[in-house]
Amino acid sequence: MDPAILMDPTKWDVPFPIIVAALFVIVMGRANATYWLGRLGLAGLRHTKLTKLVNSPGYLRATERIDRYGAPVITLSFFTIGFQTLANLSAGATAMKLRHYLPAVSLGSVIWALLYATIGKAVYGVLGFLYGSSPFLAIAVFVLIACAIATYVVWQYRRRTAPAA
Repeated sequence: MDPAILMDPTKWDVPFPIIVAALFVIVMGRANATYWLGRLGLAGLRHTKLTKLVNSPGYLRATERIDRYGAPVITLSFFTIGFQTLANLSAGATAMKLRHYLPAVSLGSVIWALLYATIGKAVYGVLGFLYGSSPFLAIAVFVLIACAIATYVVWQYRRRTAPAA
């Protein structure tokens, strides 16, 4: 069997619930590893000159707020690409309590597994077909989408930072 197929649960010839369960295990492992990297980084900072910063009242207030209100951010981050890694790393770096983090990351992982097993698989299939038909057209569509996203982000940034008239 092709090793690439073994690495991608969406290509397995098994029932849909098993694919979702495999994707859940994968994303839970990745998200929790990222959380613990953040925790290790925080522990490392406590042994440097930055220990004064991580023990300051402002930092402690910020971490308490993240712990108290950050769980929905963790869950919702699984609807994004890239931000979920930063959210999990931040949760670890601020030592979010596991009783808040684990339910949030579990729910987010279920959402991600379901999205990836359904919509994600379809999108990758369409992009693969498009690239197989015309690599130039596929790259042009990708560049067009990337430019549209960049334009939107710049427009939002300028709108929010523009001085009031």
